[in-house]
Amino acid sequence: MNAEPSLAEQCRDLAVRARAAAAELAAVTRDRKDRWLLRAADALLTRSGEILAANARDLDAATDLSIASRDRLKLTPSRLQATAEGLRQIASLPDPVGQVREGSVRPNGLNVQKVSVPLGVIFFLYESRPNVTVDAAGLCVKSGNAVILRGGKEALHSNTALHRILADELAACDLPRDAIQLVTTPDRDAVGHLLKMNESIDLVIPRGGESLIRRVAAEATMPVLKHYLGNCHVYVDRAADLDMAERIVINAKCQRPGVCNAMESLLVHADVAAAFVPRVGASLQARGVEVRGCEITRRYLLSAIPATEADHAAEFCDLVMSMKVVPDTESAVAHIRRYGSGHTDAIVTADLRAARYFVDRVDSSAVLVNASTRFNDGFELGLGAEIGISTDKFHARGPCGLQELTSYKYVVYGDGQVRE
Repeated sequence: MNAEPSLAEQCRDLAVRARAAAAELAAVTRDRKDRWLLRAADALLTRSGEILAANARDLDAATDLSIASRDRLKLTPSRLQATAEGLRQIASLPDPVGQVREGSVRPNGLNVQKVSVPLGVIFFLYESRPNVTVDAAGLCVKSGNAVILRGGKEALHSNTALHRILADELAACDLPRDAIQLVTTPDRDAVGHLLKMNESIDLVIPRGGESLIRRVAAEATMPVLKHYLGNCHVYVDRAADLDMAERIVINAKCQRPGVCNAMESLLVHADVAAAFVPRVGASLQARGVEVRGCEITRRYLLSAIPATEADHAAEFCDLVMSMKVVPDTESAVAHIRRYGSGHTDAIVTADLRAARYFVDRVDSSAVLVNASTRFNDGFELGLGAEIGISTDKFHARGPCGLQELTSYKYVVYGDGQVRE
């Protein structure tokens, strides 16, 4: 009687099969990949009942999650519609595989081309949000990569249902079923085994809490694409339209407080603090937001509680935020450079010089002028979807879509040249 494979052997089999699928997928034409994307989008809606039933099981078991975490976990018909639309947008985008990024003809007649190619096998770890399962799978297949998905245990039923639907459509389109694989064991040791398999896995992308990302960065034997924190700022300048500023702040903090591009820190120029802090504070607190403020903030907003040093650097992922009054734009930039995480920061101003100063000196993956931080998102920026937002500088930064999931190689055409 054969013994059941160990966890390490199961993980190795997963990685080896992904490697074989990636080799096949790299040569698949755009029309086949787009056909799968469109069929998968339709299947998400026609089979929405089984997805929502699985999601309900996860929500029923998630009794210890915060309101924001439950919101990240929850799927609704409208969210499934948006997820399906993301797949359709990916299908409408050009295929990055085989694109000639640069080309030249050398004096000796050699035709040199720099051509986009898939990365290979991507190991993707993420927490809570099951719609990310679909985004990641769609982006990886379109860019010619196989993906191994490892979602959080709190979303296991949802992810399993979504993976089953996506894999069924792969088979229907004659694409390798192992191009999308799901790690279904809740055993955390599985992650450790896969992080050692750099002979089969080319890149790992962790998307979740800081502890997860730090663990992956410490244990991975392959490159890691990551962001540790999403401490996003909005700075309201002295020249801001205060009605606009209030709309932006409320949207940035309250639309979905549990996501990484939500505002966590609000900076207000001292010249408008007396007018702006009480009104925005009342609007925030009417929506259940706890404000932790500096001494001047608390002078204008009596219900604010004192902010600590840690509060200014925190990613709350909840209806909690810090607020600080600053004397000028230079101080706002200095505060962001000290406490920010390089994710997303915004200025609200009608002063072009202040906007330019802010844009030039805030070193984040996205810097916005007169717009909500919530726009640092692949779907909103026209990428179709994203597999994550990177605060790294190599090899990709900001929302990672199709182009960021490719590398390149040089293809050289000659007619018999030899090197002298």
